[in-house]
Amino acid sequence: MKIIGIIPARYGSSRFPGKPLVQIDGKSMIQRVYEQASKSTRLDAVIVATDDVRIADEVNAFGGRFHLTSAAHQSGTDRCAEVIRKESGFDVVINIQGDEPYIDPAQIDLLISCFDASTVQLATLVKQIHSNEELLNTNIPKVVLNASGEAVYFSRQTIPFVRGKEKEQWLEEQIYYKHIGIYGYTAATLLEITKLEPSSLELAESLEQLRWVENGYTIQTKTTTLETIAVDAPEDLLRIKTLS
Repeated sequence: MKIIGIIPARYGSSRFPGKPLVQIDGKSMIQRVYEQASKSTRLDAVIVATDDVRIADEVNAFGGRFHLTSAAHQSGTDRCAEVIRKESGFDVVINIQGDEPYIDPAQIDLLISCFDASTVQLATLVKQIHSNEELLNTNIPKVVLNASGEAVYFSRQTIPFVRGKEKEQWLEEQIYYKHIGIYGYTAATLLEITKLEPSSLELAESLEQLRWVENGYTIQTKTTTLETIAVDAPEDLLRIKTLS
């Protein structure tokens, strides 16, 4: 089984334009993500998928691999699909977030382990929620799992609802999981799902994985205990300094 890690990285961001090129302790964010991904024990290749020559030049400068992709893509998944059409011979694709400069390679390897089962088409990671702050935050997607660890549904709302209990008591009654935004797909499945039209659930929640659920795809999960910090806005750079 050959596995490729793809890091989608676009220059345009409404909250943080040029984010992949921001310097973090002497290295660009995209270089830090690339180097962390390259530490994975199971990836056979790592490639940056970008729509901007400035990011491509930076990747080239630190000796990484890249593909220039269309600026019209609506998601990182679409950008990964364009790369895999050019890179033949890979069985599994790991979509690695380009804004997590200190992602732990163990998380990547954990996700890849889902594909040790030949029946898995799609996979992602989840992490147990331990605080009401996370539980009730609608910016943090929650996921409900079945007994096989497959995702039943994702929502920005707190699910499941615990009837007869105050929200502050829900963590005492139920195990909750948040979604960790790293995805894995078989190459064939990746090409299939990018042909799907946006679904009603996806549009309602603004969560692309609901398109796959709504169209009958099964998403396997593994539970991580590791926390990652994404850089969504300039102020997030202050938070990640404690990790450097």
